[in-house]
Amino acid sequence: MTDILWRIAPAPVAYPDAVAFMEARVAAIRKGEAREMLWFVEHPPLYTAGTSARAADLLAPERFPVYQTGRGGQYTYHGPGQRVAYVMLDLKARALDLHTFVRRLEQWLIDTLAEFAITGERRDGRVGVWVARGKGREDKIAALGVRVRRWVSFHGVSLNVEPDLEHFSGIVPCGITEHGVTSLVDLGRPVTMADADVALKRHFERQFLAPGEKLIKE
Repeated sequence: MTDILWRIAPAPVAYPDAVAFMEARVAAIRKGEAREMLWFVEHPPLYTAGTSARAADLLAPERFPVYQTGRGGQYTYHGPGQRVAYVMLDLKARALDLHTFVRRLEQWLIDTLAEFAITGERRDGRVGVWVARGKGREDKIAALGVRVRRWVSFHGVSLNVEPDLEHFSGIVPCGITEHGVTSLVDLGRPVTMADADVALKRHFERQFLAPGEKLIKE
């Protein structure tokens, strides 16, 4: 095991640039030429289509750029105020099968939300992390979409800190029509992106790092 590099992008990252970077990094990790990496970014407003995306779920194709991507899942929105965390780990070296990896990603987000007194929950048949709003209403606050190539992961998770929630109306998020979308600020928590990053870092370490390992901030 080796320490993991942790990078926070200082400015919004174009989606094609992020994918190109991850592709190169995954290849280098596989060859033993680069450290594993946790990369925190924000994107300009855009929609992405996962491998299970249905064309009918793209409701406003002209609103923002739309990118086909190799991650799992359906349509999702990325934009300012949303923390996207790309996770590039050697799962084989860490003895993680795909199911365990996804469960740990979910728990990472759930534990992070708990720091802000929000109860995040899993739902059978629905990927992501959900918040019960009362009277049967449930809103999604975090999404997961990962890909694994030769046991090295990429893509990752997104947490809604303070995005423009109206932008989700251009798609059927993750193919689910009967539930909504929320954020930390929408739930009344005055959380900054820096606050979220501190909590995300702490709980990533607890979920994924072996004893003696650490995140090395670039």
